[in-house]
Amino acid sequence: MRYMVVIEEGPASFGAYVPDLPGCIAVGETSEEALQLIQEAIEFHIEGLKEEGQCIPMPHSSSSFVEVHA
Repeated sequence: MRYMVVIEEGPASFGAYVPDLPGCIAVGETSEEALQLIQEAIEFHIEGLKEEGQCIPMPHSSSSFVEVHA
């Protein structure tokens, strides 16, 4: 499965989250580290859902860029 990940730059770190997996987040010093950590977090999150007998949410989010002339 491929989940869309959103990475946001903060004042001192990068945060990552997965819209299709509420509560699945990671923070790293670089965007690369945040991406690596969110991959681990996704795997851990899914493992926890399986252990609890819950359904695994299928990926359905997508992203696009919109050009704005300001």
